[in-house]
Amino acid sequence: MHEPPHLPISIADVREAAARIGVRLPRTPSAVSETLSEIAGCRVYLKFEIFQFTASFKERGALSKLLTLADAERRRGVLTVSAGNHAQAVAHHCRRLGIPVVVVMPRFTPFTKVARTKASGADVVLAGETFAEAVTAAAKLGAERGLTFVHPFDDPAVMAGQGTLALEFLEDCPEIDVLVVPVGGGGLISGCAVAAKAVKPEIEIVGVQAAAYPGMKALFEPVEAASGRQTIADGIAVKTPGELTRRVVAACVDEILLVKEDAIEQAVCLLAEIEKVVVEGAGATTLAAVIAYPDRFAGRRAGLVLSGANIDSRTLAGCLLRGLVRDGRMIRLAIEMEDVPGSLARVASIIGEAGGNIIEVLHQRLSADLSLRYTTLEIQLETRDRRHSEAIVAALADAGFTVTVRR
Repeated sequence: MHEPPHLPISIADVREAAARIGVRLPRTPSAVSETLSEIAGCRVYLKFEIFQFTASFKERGALSKLLTLADAERRRGVLTVSAGNHAQAVAHHCRRLGIPVVVVMPRFTPFTKVARTKASGADVVLAGETFAEAVTAAAKLGAERGLTFVHPFDDPAVMAGQGTLALEFLEDCPEIDVLVVPVGGGGLISGCAVAAKAVKPEIEIVGVQAAAYPGMKALFEPVEAASGRQTIADGIAVKTPGELTRRVVAACVDEILLVKEDAIEQAVCLLAEIEKVVVEGAGATTLAAVIAYPDRFAGRRAGLVLSGANIDSRTLAGCLLRGLVRDGRMIRLAIEMEDVPGSLARVASIIGEAGGNIIEVLHQRLSADLSLRYTTLEIQLETRDRRHSEAIVAALADAGFTVTVRR
């Protein structure tokens, strides 16, 4: 990637943003994860932006921008458009600073993000099926009311504010040699790339996008992807990156990787089980990348930005349950057996002796595919792991039962 003569922000801008917001925002922790390092095959450092008040890095850019407004702009109020995290950040800091705020959100925005934005005192307007349509609606509304627009990513003050994250991360963990950052519109990676390259010129900057929304990567190389599909990483589901951010990415970002939905789900589960933290899909993409591309990160000291924690509770529950199925710790068996007294007890006994835990039973006597003297028993089990599941299936088969594992 070539470097243009001028970039929208500089390290001086990031340091000025750090000075503006430093006393108003907490410094989020960084830590090495020994267990994730073993799994990923590289040294994994985590930056926990999930511990901001609104549970995402967006507070940095939002506050940085709001503190640059003139008194007249503050009195009139501001307007922004966001699928959630930026909206909550702007609303939260507008309330703290006494600035009226209107937030336009796409209609698909998860309920939890809408509710939290309203709880922060914002006037929330749901408009458009996509982020682009919401932006169009916001522009019209802002012009009508004379409000100052706070862009979620394509604004120098916002980008500089996000870059303060990289300053903190490298101060805490200067040994990091590759910084891995989620990419939606590009505000976070732009600020972090400028800051990190200035502090440590040899560091690599790697962006991560959901495969369903490869907008930034597609600007620089051909990409085959089903853009526009639903993704668990809704926080980075941006079709069109910023005009300013793409210039910084072209100059300062070494590579952008794409991760699939199953990899993101797995990363959400790993962070919950190993680090005991809740991370939304967009925030988990960095871990998904280092696991999905082991050769790319083998032996490296990788700094992973956990950018947000605002995941819908139903989505989180679905991820965790699907993770149990994927790991073989929850299985559903269809067992053919004679429809005679004691058959069910035999099955339960075999499973119990093998250490399985039955959590659901469905007795199917009316299947047309079986003889009248047989029945199908569907059982959902909890097991220790895939080997344990396979051992239970083998024990049932050895006892003469025909067993099918349902997927």
